[in-house]
Amino acid sequence: MQVSLTSTNGLERRMEVAVPAARVAGEVDSRLKSLARTARLKGFRPGKAPYAVVKQQFASQVQSEVVTDLLQQSFSEAVSQEKLRPAGGPRIESLSADPGADLRYAAVFEVMPEVKLQPLEALAIESPEASITAADLEAMIESMRRQRPTFTTVERAAQDTDRVTVDFEGRIGGETFTGGSATGINFIVGAGRMLAEFDAGVKGAAAGETRNVTVNFPEDYRNKGVAGKMAVFAVTVQKVEQQGLPALDDEFCAAFGVPEGGLDKLRAEVRESMQRELAQAIRSKQRVALLDALHSVNPLQVPRSMVDEQIQELASQAARRMGAKDASQLPPRDVFEETARRRVALGLIVGDIIRMEGIKVDRERVNARLAETVSSYPNPDEMRRQYLQSAEAMRDIEAAALEDQVIEVVLAKAKLTPKASSFSELTGFGQNASRS
Repeated sequence: MQVSLTSTNGLERRMEVAVPAARVAGEVDSRLKSLARTARLKGFRPGKAPYAVVKQQFASQVQSEVVTDLLQQSFSEAVSQEKLRPAGGPRIESLSADPGADLRYAAVFEVMPEVKLQPLEALAIESPEASITAADLEAMIESMRRQRPTFTTVERAAQDTDRVTVDFEGRIGGETFTGGSATGINFIVGAGRMLAEFDAGVKGAAAGETRNVTVNFPEDYRNKGVAGKMAVFAVTVQKVEQQGLPALDDEFCAAFGVPEGGLDKLRAEVRESMQRELAQAIRSKQRVALLDALHSVNPLQVPRSMVDEQIQELASQAARRMGAKDASQLPPRDVFEETARRRVALGLIVGDIIRMEGIKVDRERVNARLAETVSSYPNPDEMRRQYLQSAEAMRDIEAAALEDQVIEVVLAKAKLTPKASSFSELTGFGQNASRS
């Protein structure tokens, strides 16, 4: 078998292969003889048709099958002979496939890049450090109080953060419409649960007061029957309740799963939970910083085919999040380009670290990762069973566990510079509230 190889562009290679005519003919002859032993042809008993008759009837079909199989076999042999690592399947250009002649074709494909990994000891990253202060703990307790507000009826006009109970009837063009009427509906004024015009129309009204509130439904409103239309609602306020915070008593503690031990026990459990959250946030920041550093100091030319696969995966994920029905609803492909290239490069870099450090999947870590994953579901045991029965799902779990191992190995060798931070900065706790 003759093989000639040329570099065309970047990681792309063009490999021309010539399979000797004798090998092709020998394979065709072998298959025809095998077929002759079982062929059922009109006028002959099964397997008794003369070879010449079988050849005349099936030679073209067998020749095509042999060419297809030899393309795959010879490509694999040629790649091995040239010591190449294809990044994806080849694009085959047929040069000659005539019976009696050499099988000649060109295979165009990309090869995997050579990863020249920089010493892990040379990596320098910032590692955040923080502790949970008394102020952090009290802020968390206050946040928990806001999650379970108390409401007291007041005889005044409704204000932001009040809870109002209303009856309403909506009309479009003077006619009532499906879903436009309700009684005993309550919501927090200014919380954004209702359409802004409806919310604003109720604000300032007292119990017993009826108002006509005009609402313009947005074009993309979920109820397509009223989307883009204007409605007038007759709204009657039945009750206005002022929002307050619950007392820090045994009832409050029990509501958060601490039936005994009171506030001291609750604070201890909250601190412990915050400590876990902080540790997870620090690990997440370290992971991002480490991967950024690995990507920065190990520049790679990545195969286009692998980038395209990642773009397809990112687009599919975006489609699921957006509920997109077809490709026209998705962002253009170039939006995913940079992220896809980074993913491919980091995958190759991490793979080289795994090989260089001899890292193997730790089954205990896999089990721990699986337990953590299923713990958020209502029925963890059932979800665990489903994961264990899905090879694809378990591959994802194993890949995540293996990446954790890689991160630990690299962190142990890299130069870590402590960076003072806080619970709020690392976890984002309270930041949304402060911006609003």
